[in-house]
Amino acid sequence: MTTSLPDVGYVRLRTILSVIPVSKSTWWAGVKSGRYPQPTRSLGQRITAWRVEDIRALIVATAPEHVG
Repeated sequence: MTTSLPDVGYVRLRTILSVIPVSKSTWWAGVKSGRYPQPTRSLGQRITAWRVEDIRALIVATAPEHVG
């Protein structure tokens, strides 16, 4: 099953990891180091989510350039 990202809004970690193939611990280490975007807590105190625009930008920035 392929998960696609919504056009706008927020996504939870489960959705991100279905699109970006890294482990949870690798993701959180990348967030801490600044390699991956910071989450937002604006949806609630116990809800961690990322702006889908930030995730799309990360995918574009890290995609290998296609020569063709």
